[in-house]
This record gives sequence, C-alpha cells and structure tokens, in this order.
Amino acid sequence: MAVLYWTLSALCSHWRRHPVQFFSLLTGLWLATSLWTGVQALNSQARDSYARASQLIAGDAHSRIGARSGGRFSQQVFVDLRLAGWPVSPLLQGSLRLRGQAEQRLQVLGIEPLTLPRGTRLAGQALADLDLVAFLDQPGRTWIAADTLKALDLAEGEQPLTVGGQALPPLYLHPQLAPGVLLVDIGVAQRLLDAPLQLSGLLLSRDFAAGMPRLPSALDGQLRISRAGDEADLARLTESFHLNLTALGLLAFVVGLFIVNAAIGLALEQRRPLLRTLRACGVSARCLLAALALELCGLALLGGVLGVISGYGLASLLLPDVAASLRGLYGAEVAGQLNLSPQWWLSGLAISLLGALLAGAGSLLRAAHLPLLALAQPEAWHQAQALWLRRQAWLAGALLVLALLALVFGASLAMGFVLLACLLLAAALLLPVCVSGLLAWWLPYCRAPLAQWFVADSRQQLPRLALALMALLLALAANIGVGSMTEGFRQTFIGWLDQRLAAELYLRPESPQQGRAIEAWLAERAEVSALLPSWRVELPVQGWPVELTGILDHPTYRQHWPLLEAAPGAWERLAGGAGLMLSEQLARRLQLGLGEELSLVTPQGDWRLTVVAIYADYGNPKGHLLVNAAALQRYWPGLRPGSYSLRLPPAAVPALKQALQARFALDERKLVDQSELKAWSGRVFDRTFVATSALNSLTLGVAGVALFISLLTLSQSRLGQLAPLWALGVGRRQLVLLSLGQTLLLALITLLLAIPLGLLLAWCLVAVINVQAFGWRLPLHVFPWQLLQSAALALLATLLAAAWPLWTLYRVSPAELLRTFANEN
Repeated sequence: MAVLYWTLSALCSHWRRHPVQFFSLLTGLWLATSLWTGVQALNSQARDSYARASQLIAGDAHSRIGARSGGRFSQQVFVDLRLAGWPVSPLLQGSLRLRGQAEQRLQVLGIEPLTLPRGTRLAGQALADLDLVAFLDQPGRTWIAADTLKALDLAEGEQPLTVGGQALPPLYLHPQLAPGVLLVDIGVAQRLLDAPLQLSGLLLSRDFAAGMPRLPSALDGQLRISRAGDEADLARLTESFHLNLTALGLLAFVVGLFIVNAAIGLALEQRRPLLRTLRACGVSARCLLAALALELCGLALLGGVLGVISGYGLASLLLPDVAASLRGLYGAEVAGQLNLSPQWWLSGLAISLLGALLAGAGSLLRAAHLPLLALAQPEAWHQAQALWLRRQAWLAGALLVLALLALVFGASLAMGFVLLACLLLAAALLLPVCVSGLLAWWLPYCRAPLAQWFVADSRQQLPRLALALMALLLALAANIGVGSMTEGFRQTFIGWLDQRLAAELYLRPESPQQGRAIEAWLAERAEVSALLPSWRVELPVQGWPVELTGILDHPTYRQHWPLLEAAPGAWERLAGGAGLMLSEQLARRLQLGLGEELSLVTPQGDWRLTVVAIYADYGNPKGHLLVNAAALQRYWPGLRPGSYSLRLPPAAVPALKQALQARFALDERKLVDQSELKAWSGRVFDRTFVATSALNSLTLGVAGVALFISLLTLSQSRLGQLAPLWALGVGRRQLVLLSLGQTLLLALITLLLAIPLGLLLAWCLVAVINVQAFGWRLPLHVFPWQLLQSAALALLATLLAAAWPLWTLYRVSPAELLRTFANEN
C-alpha cells in the first residue's frame, strides 16, 4: 500500500505542473457527463409522468366504453347499462384554464368513486385509503399533483376560478397524481366543463369484460368497448422522440470523451520519463497500472459530480420546450418541475466513471505493453501509435460492413441507430488515416524546404490532434445532418399544411345536438360557400389505434388533399364507397400497398375496402383512414359529424367566428381559423426541435473545446519543433502564420470530409430513422447556404481554438526558445 501511495502521489504531481491538461481532462468529463445526464433527466421525467398517467385509474378497471366518434354521450346510457346489469362507472374528461393561467391548460377528470370497480386504485392508492367523504361532501375536493400546484403558484386549500367564472372545490394534494390533471367528483366536472348530463366514458371491470359482452343493439352503433391494451400507450408513442434525444446525448457524450482521451494520451506521453523512473525503482507494472486507474477514477468522480449538477441545470432549462413538444405532438402531459430519484444521480457518476475508463483504456494498454527500456523512447511510442492507427483502419472497415448489414437486413429503429453509430464511428476512425494519406501524397509535390517541413510537421502533429479532429468531424456531420433533416422537414411540413388546411374555419361542436343547431344556422349564412362535415370513428386495426374519418365527395378534398401514391380514379372509387385511403405511417405498419384490401370490424360486420391512395399525415402518432361518409354511416348507423370545415372568403372569417362564439358559446379550442391553426402548428414544430437544436449546438461547442484544449496542450511541447526553425532564421510572426496554416489545413480537410458524411447522415435520418420511428419518409433536401454556414462555424471555431496558443507562441521570448535546446532530453 505504501508503494501504491507514493506511486499515486508521484503521478498526481504531474497535474500540479500541468494545470492546463488537468483542466482539459476535467472539462471533457464534465461536458460529457453533463450532456448525457441532462438528456437522461428529461427522458426520466417524461417517463415518470407517463407512468403516473397510466396509474391514474388502475386495478381491475382496464376496459372502457366510449363513443365511436370520440365525443361525449348522454348520461342516460350509464343508467340504462346499470339497470341491465353492467357494472360500469361514469367518467367525464375535458380541459379548462384557470384565471391568470392562460398559458397552462389543465385536464379535468370527473369520477364517481362509489361505482368504481372493485380493486380500483386512484393514482396508486386503494379506495379504502382515501377520504371519500370529504371528496364527495360539500364543497368537495379537487385532487391535484404537487408539481402542478407549484406550477400554478397556488396554495393547498385555495379555490381558484376558471376562465368561465366557475369556482373549483378546494385544492388538495394527492401523491402520485399525474401532472396537469385535476381529479374531481363527476357532478363537479359536469358543472366546470358545462356538460350537464354528459359523459365521455364508462369504466368496465376486467372480469366482466373478459366474457366478451356485446353492447345492447340500441347502443352498439354509437359506443364501443376498448379492451385492455387497446388504448394508445404514451410510452410507446413517444419512444421514438426519447430515442432521438438519447442518440444526440450519446453523441455529445462520445465527443466529450474525445477530450478526455486526448488529455490522458498526452499526459501519459509526457510522463514517459516518470513511468520509466518508477519502473526502474521497483514499481511493478500491475501496481503502476492500478495507480493510473485510481488516479483516473478520482478525476472521473470529480468531473462526474460537476457534470451531474450541470446536467440537472441543463435539463431544467430544456424541460419546458420538451414538455411543450410532447404535449403538442402526442397530448402527453409532463411535469414542469424536475423530480429525479437518487438512482439518476448515482447513474450520472457511474457513467462518468465508465466514460473515463473507456477513454483511458487505450493509453493504459499501450503503456502496459511497451517494454521497459522503450517506454521513454519517442520512436517506440510513435511505432505504437502507428500500429494503433492500422488497427483503427481495420476496425473502421468492420464497422462499415456492420453498417451495410444493418441497412440491408435491419427493419427496426434500433437497427437504424446501429447503422448511424457504425457510420459515425467508422468515419471518425478513418479520419486520421485519410488525413495522413492525403498529406503523404502531397509531400513529394513540395519543392521548397519550408513547404516540405510544413506538410511533414502537419503529419507529425496528427496523432496528438487526431481525437480533437475526430470530435470536430462528428460534431460537424451531426450539425449538417440534423440541420438538413430539420430544415427539409420544415419546408415539407409547411407545404403539407398549406395543402391540408384548405378550409378557412374549423369547428368542433360540444355535442351532436349542438352540431345540428350549428348546421341549421350556417345553412342560412350567405358567406359560407361550403359546409363540409366529417364523421370520425376510433377503432383498433391489427393492434394499432386508428382514426377512421368519413368525408363528402367535394372538390376541396380533390384539389388540396396531398396524396403520395394514388391508383387511377382514386377519388371516384372513394366516393363510390369501395375505396379506402390511408396514411403513410399506417400503410407501413400494416404493410399495405395500392390495390390491396383491408378489413375493418364494424357493428354491421366486416367491411372490406380496397386501398386506392396513400397520403402524408405528418405529426400524427395514430394511424388515419379516409372513407366515404355515406358508406361509413351504413356501417355505423346514427353516427353524427364530429367536426366541420367551412369554406368562405378570408375577409368574412373574423365576423363569422365572432358570431358563432356569441351564439353557441364555443371556446378557442372548438372554433379555430386557418391562420391560427397554421401558426400554432408552426410553434409546435419549432418547440419540437428546440432540444434537438440545443444539443446539436452544444455538441459543436464541445468539439470546439476539444480542439482548443488539444492545441493548448500541444503548444507546450511545440517549442521543441519550432525552436530549430527560429534558430535557422524563421521569424516568430512567420512561425505563428505557419502554425495557423497547419491548424486551418487540418480543420479544412476535416470539414471537406464532414460534408459528405453529414449528407449521408441526413439521408439515414430521413430514409431510415424517420421511417422506423414515425412511419413516414421525408424527401432529402440539400441546402448550400447551410453547408456554407456550417463551414464558417467550423473555421471560426478553429480560429478561436488556435487564437490563445498562437498568441502565446508569438509572445515567447528568444531566451525561452534557446532554453529548449538545453532542456531537450
């Protein structure tokens, strides 16, 4: 132990004499851990919210009865089913805003706890453990989650008012309640939501539903039973979103580890004389490696603590945008306050330790396998580097073969990310080989001695700068690839919205009765040129949640509905009732093409339809089907329109919207004009990619830090190569310009290799990742201006990284340059 202690003490003395290297190593561990733990905090918070939402009403109540149109139905249905012996319990769901909280919409869930199926648990608690008397008695209680109460800036016991002036029962905290949810008695919910004698669903016990009961014939056409597992699972729907965040976080983590690898490698190279001395004094190779590993673990723990704290801050900064993205894309509510378990903090330290060991493993193995007498010889060390470079080339070749296999035979999102990982790692490993080969090819064409030194010395610097250049390559490729995908998606999405949102006003009535009244009132309005109702039914198709929409045969759809593929006479066949159009993602999931048949289970029996067209439906996590309205009503008798599209002159929209709101008390969610809907969709799109863009920019920043630290540490050992040139008459200013030219040359070669890699990455994202994650494929766009922007950013980062080392070189004194000859060993 004494030998280990003094060996460790001798090794640590290096960091006191080289604080810049200590800072670089600590910075790499800090940044890598920070970005990774920040992403994991976001994903952990979201998944915790999904789990709480799924446990809101759990136990035996796993089946639900709801309207086929997805809307509300009369409370009399509950009475009739109870009288018929069905053990159902009523539910009412809706949303409202509180006064002073215009930006936060809350979900209200009304329940009737006395009729809940036996064994039901509310937000993880058994009914017997709850104070149901206070919940049902006047004035009642509103159960709310602690993070929601904090976000609303309200205190327990308060009675806030809704925008409509209705008072909520006093607020009381309920542990494990999902964020953004208010749980009240169903009578209170009907008052708050202005839905007297209306329900949105009925809970049915699992035991009763297991017998496959059939609804009474009078209700079978209006209602449907969702069996256990039929409902859309938020965790499954959002998995691709979280997987994309995880991939970006992992990329940033790997780029940060390049800094660590470079710092460890440089420190080991500079400590070669110390390692030789320790071995000559009797320290065994095992003891030396143990001391190096302990030193590395201590630094990893220090960097891990800083990284976990910074990761928490980064997650807190990005959480509002991530929550808004999940809410807009999937309707998923995520708590606005981070509440992380101790396991998250410990996992952050563990990932820092693992990263440090991975980053330092190569240097430790190279030092362990070099002979004792060769340990301090630069030539032996360079030979080991050359051998390692050849191994990198072979490993890169194997990764490329693996990427090709993943592309050809892979048919899952996981294999798509395997393809991306193999491509990026292979490109990073091949970068030093390509740059070295290019410089070796260029060297014979240099005639002047200084030009020959310029190229040869650039090649000699490559091993020390390789990892920083690899980090820059990956960051630039990710910047180009993700940027091209995002901007291409933006253009495609905007064009799709312009086509899809053709109507000037969209209306969704509160109930079928209100829908009839609105139809009669609009029929008398001269400014309305077309009233296009649509009928909607929600049903599972081969295990996938699907929205089945029936439309009229109208020129608006023929002219504006964006079709990706269509059979001849597609719209005529749809109008005839025998044709079916479906969204691209559903077509991929069901593996259906044009001319193939799909069978739908309806109250009137199986309905066989032929696929006549496939259309784009970006951003919809569910599948979507389009059929003729008259044919839909034959299979679902009594079905009422769920929404209406109004065609009228744009100038008449504000007046008609105001008149509809005044006459039928429709809020902003039920009556939306085209411009507002497009603006809202654009905001959702922008916020969806905020976290992605932030992580992308941070990764590029980490790569710049890696290059800066590598150049800074390299500048300490560069005087030995530059002093002879100065002694031969090359001025310090010319030395600075030559060094700057070498750095820019290596960065420019890296940039030229990063552009095709970034475009290949963009193709993988739109053609593989998007298809597997979301079910739709985007066209690949190349943006020259974006490539120039990325090139400018890369060169700017290189100049900033080289500025301080070059300034230090410019300010070096002649005495110090002369001293290098005396101190060279």
